[in-house]
Amino acid sequence: MVQKQDTPRARTRRVMVGNVPVGGGAPVSVQSMCTTHTDDASATLEQIDRLAKAGCEIIRVAVPNKDALPGFAEICASSPLPVVADIHFDHELAIGAAQRGAAALRVNPGNIGSFDRVDAIIDEAGSAGIPIRIGVNAGSLDTAVAERQDLTLPQKLVASCEAFVRHFEERGFGDIVLSAKAHSVPVTIETYRMLSQSLPDYPLHVGVTEAGTLRQGTVKNCAAVGVLLEEGIGDTMRLSLTADPVEEVDVAWELLAALGMRRLRPELVSCPTCGRTQVNLIGMAEEVERRLRDVRSPISVAVMGCVVNGPGEARDADIGIACGKGRGLIFVGGEPLRRVEEEHLVDELFEEIGRRFC
Repeated sequence: MVQKQDTPRARTRRVMVGNVPVGGGAPVSVQSMCTTHTDDASATLEQIDRLAKAGCEIIRVAVPNKDALPGFAEICASSPLPVVADIHFDHELAIGAAQRGAAALRVNPGNIGSFDRVDAIIDEAGSAGIPIRIGVNAGSLDTAVAERQDLTLPQKLVASCEAFVRHFEERGFGDIVLSAKAHSVPVTIETYRMLSQSLPDYPLHVGVTEAGTLRQGTVKNCAAVGVLLEEGIGDTMRLSLTADPVEEVDVAWELLAALGMRRLRPELVSCPTCGRTQVNLIGMAEEVERRLRDVRSPISVAVMGCVVNGPGEARDADIGIACGKGRGLIFVGGEPLRRVEEEHLVDELFEEIGRRFC
């Protein structure tokens, strides 16, 4: 799959988070954040390993206090993914994280305190050769900006980013990724559209924050981030969910695949059923989806409820089944292969997938 040329994404500068390129036309990378306690390095590394296997490419870890720094160092030393230190309020934690192997820092300069503390973070990141994500959040804007009645929320978020970027540039630091998060889909879309215009050089980390649990959060993130990615806006993303962070990664890859940007695993094409359906199509599709989780090949697999229309409607699928009464047709590339009894359809489908695509 190819990224669109001459988009805002292609024109941002390239930033390296560990060995993962962000910006400059690099593929949109997938991030998540650990939910474990950082001082429990073993549990955190176990979660990172699960996330890496799911396709996560950059992982963020909270550093809430000094007691977390020894665990953070152990995590950085053993993590298969580049580790971003998530810092709030205390600039010394950011400095300590940079000194202990962080691949990047995420800070909101608005809640760090005075700019001399922000400058200490900038200087330490520069010495360590790591980037900083300036993460502005609608819930924690700088007071001077938050109280302005002449600005909309998207304008406040963008104004905060602009002020912070100017300060970083004055310090000679340009290894920056930007994010401006809100829980509203319209605010998120408008904010990132404005950011891509006002600060076009800097890679954007996109996502909806505080989006909710799995179902609502998936809808909100895909609505906002899908629009932005299709417009060429966004270089890396985290789709925040109140759920197991592996779900965030799964949804992110499904979104990238749906947009035709990147595909990591199989796509399931299945019809919604109708009065012609004479098998338990929903159960069959769910079983196929479950078994496809173990397939690491970017193929498309169709599960259709009608022998007459199935292969035609899903002719673009690499392989699939179209069901009739008590039996179904296995087809490859839209061409019939053989008829199989209903109880053996899924097993024989996966035999063909294993033979042809794995």
